[in-house]
Amino acid sequence: MSGRERLVIATRASPLALWQARYVRDLLRGRAPGLEIALREITTTGDRSDRPLAEVGGKGVFLKELEHALLRGDADLAVHSLKDMPAALPRGLVLAAVCERADPRDAFISNRSASLADLPPDAVLGTGSLRRQSQLRARFPRLRVAGLRGNVGSRLAKLDAGDCDAMVLAAAGLKRLGLEARIREIIRPAICLPAAGQGAIGVECRDGDHRVLNWAAALNHADTAVCVAAERAVTAGLGGDCRLPLAAFAELHDGGGDGEITLRARVISADGARLLHSEKRGPRDEAAAIGQAAAEDLLANGAAALIAAAKTGDA
Repeated sequence: MSGRERLVIATRASPLALWQARYVRDLLRGRAPGLEIALREITTTGDRSDRPLAEVGGKGVFLKELEHALLRGDADLAVHSLKDMPAALPRGLVLAAVCERADPRDAFISNRSASLADLPPDAVLGTGSLRRQSQLRARFPRLRVAGLRGNVGSRLAKLDAGDCDAMVLAAAGLKRLGLEARIREIIRPAICLPAAGQGAIGVECRDGDHRVLNWAAALNHADTAVCVAAERAVTAGLGGDCRLPLAAFAELHDGGGDGEITLRARVISADGARLLHSEKRGPRDEAAAIGQAAAEDLLANGAAALIAAAKTGDA
């Protein structure tokens, strides 16, 4: 039996999740060439269901089985798309590291049109995200925005089969899978503000497992972690649910220890008729407070009613 130190990474079995798990594995190997690392592939409830995410428990259904593997001791750490992680994690688990962020924006894909603006009236635009659906309905009311489920490959197959005229996906996922050529337009955040944590990879492990926490700490990208902390504080302040019609995106200016954060956050009604916006700026060491202030700003302007309507399915 090998005497080498060993880590087990829990991951979903989708191509993008496996890319992210291998990316984390390779980062760890680069820091500790003698470390033995195995991937534990898990097919989650979210992967097995074609129902809308809101009906099966939101994006958290992509995490639960991985988190159970951590709590049982079947894995040492789990790798997630950070935008899928709720603000509050199960007791006994922590967000141990946030890897350097890739492109956080959304991408427009179509076989017929070069951009969102070029889509003809009544064109069908597919996306599985309530956040995207709401913002795109607000900006392009002439389009028919439709729900869409599945991994990146299956969604693109639906586009190629003619199930929709275009779709919107995260730019980071397409680039990580070598599908950047499918992107026709990168969508400006002013049009479709990204989700909290979009483009970043989160590493989750057991609280108090100092051996694994020490390994994970080496993966943490401080600038990304600061921005994500502000974004996730908005989510926490509005109920902690990553399936809300909520967008939050922070950018760091004048990098280094004295940098400042600009945070933009939105809550949008499902039909796009009402869009609430907050923008805050402050020192990087107050990231969580900046996010909380944005959440309070949105709540003061009626966000609670929009969130309640989204949860009950009312427009």
